[in-house]
Amino acid sequence: MKTVNFAVLGTGRIAHTFAEALAGTEGACAYAVGSRSEDKAHAFAEKFGFTKSFGSYNELVKDKNIDVVYIATPMSAHFENTMLCLDNGLNVLCEKSAALSVKELDLMLAKAKEKGLFFMEAMWMKCRPTYLKALEWLHSGQIGSPEYIKADFCNLVKYDRSDRLFAPECGGGALLDLAVYPLTLASDFLGSEPLQITSRAHIGKDGVDLSNSILLDYGSAFASIDSGFELPCINRAVISGNKGSIVFNDWFFCSSVVELYNDKTELIERSEIPNIVNGYEYEINEVIHCLERGLTESRLVPHSSTRAVMKIMDTCRTQWGMKYPGE
Repeated sequence: MKTVNFAVLGTGRIAHTFAEALAGTEGACAYAVGSRSEDKAHAFAEKFGFTKSFGSYNELVKDKNIDVVYIATPMSAHFENTMLCLDNGLNVLCEKSAALSVKELDLMLAKAKEKGLFFMEAMWMKCRPTYLKALEWLHSGQIGSPEYIKADFCNLVKYDRSDRLFAPECGGGALLDLAVYPLTLASDFLGSEPLQITSRAHIGKDGVDLSNSILLDYGSAFASIDSGFELPCINRAVISGNKGSIVFNDWFFCSSVVELYNDKTELIERSEIPNIVNGYEYEINEVIHCLERGLTESRLVPHSSTRAVMKIMDTCRTQWGMKYPGE
């Protein structure tokens, strides 16, 4: 098996988590890291054992030994960074949310298609064995027809204007950072085209949503989703059907446990699949799988899924009157 050379663009917290998973994934090589600071790039490379470090993104993309670039920069930079990599012939794994809008995402996907390159949003939840097990239960009819989803993702964060989460110029707000997970869940289990979207948000003084509530109406089913930085939540997800239910407990998006209940709310199956490293290894394996087969799109995280969720988030922002700088 050929070793896949991964490069990491950005050296923030999420890049650290990804680099830890790279080190524990067979077939993955921590090859290069790029930062806007040569010192930060060098320190990151030293800490995680990367072969090369670059003090600019433009330098990194010129290295032809790179097989795929993981983009770990703030969301507002995803479009520019992705286009830079694609224009230089490099495959891309882009951290979620992949773009600020459908408009940006469509340009990214069009560029990847034009160049014949692989592109995938790093929606790691969709690659996890427990998530795939839940989809297996759904498609095999274990819960019958799915009719209701209740999913929350709240993360209590103290306000700090210097934090990207609260900065509109960084693509901040709970929608793109948190709600993207339960919206992805709803899209996978109920469908990508809700008939109606009703949403509300608390927009902070800096112009990004601090919390939000979203209702997706599918006619015969609906999803109720809450996310935000202002209150702690249990962060569980329940998918209810007319024959049973599927339950992800604490921190559903990275859960190693999923449970199946019958229509009498009796537990009938429990799947527990612990992480090998920290959970990011599953999306890394998916990237390796796709590149080995010459695929430009992942079956687990298809472009259509990424676009469907982005379209829902665009609609929510329109309802709130929330725009990012430059829109």
